[in-house]
Parts: sequence; C-alpha cells; structure tokens
Amino acid sequence: MVRHSIPALLAVASLGLAGPAAAAPTCEDRAGETVRCEDPRAMPVGWTAPLEARLKREAAEPPSPTPVELGGVFVLIGLLFTLIALMPDFDGWGDDSAHSSDEDEDGRRGGGR
Repeated sequence: MVRHSIPALLAVASLGLAGPAAAAPTCEDRAGETVRCEDPRAMPVGWTAPLEARLKREAAEPPSPTPVELGGVFVLIGLLFTLIALMPDFDGWGDDSAHSSDEDEDGRRGGGR
C-alpha cells in the first residue's frame, strides 16, 4: 500500500511546486470592452475605462433573468420532457390489424390465388 502512495505523493508535490501559468494580458477599448491588444482601438495594457464609461456600458446591457423567470424555464422544460415521456410508441409494435388487411386467411399476401 505504501508503494502505491509514493508516486501519488510525488505527483501531488510536483504539481504543488509548479509555477503559475502566465496568461496573455487583456486590453480594453475606450468604452471599457475587452479587445485584443493588437486591435487598433485597444488602449495600453493595464488601462481601465473611467467609472462613468463602465456604468454606462453596464446600464446598456440587458438585465439578467430573475430567479422566478429561471424557475419558469425549468418548469417548462420539465413539462416538455414529461409530455415526450407520455407520448405513445409510434413504431407499430403490437398493432397487427393494419398488416392483416393485406393478407388473406392463409397468411399469403395479395388477393389472388
């Protein structure tokens, strides 16, 4: 048991000693929206939009759904799945009456002998 735990401890220790991954810097335009730093509208790295511009942009975004609206969506999806589950089978199993009309009493197909 101890033999199996040593590689696991070494793996955890090596992951713990690894340095953090460096991510690319983000840039913003004058309106405060995130853009690629190579974009001509981009401001220098680390620049942030003034508070008024950020508030104006946030006010222009549509409001997030309320918990009541989210609950209604989940109820609607649940009702849809319930209706699908209650639908009858459409594969024709167990309904031989449609096939028996084409057969004569001997079980042969067609009307002629």
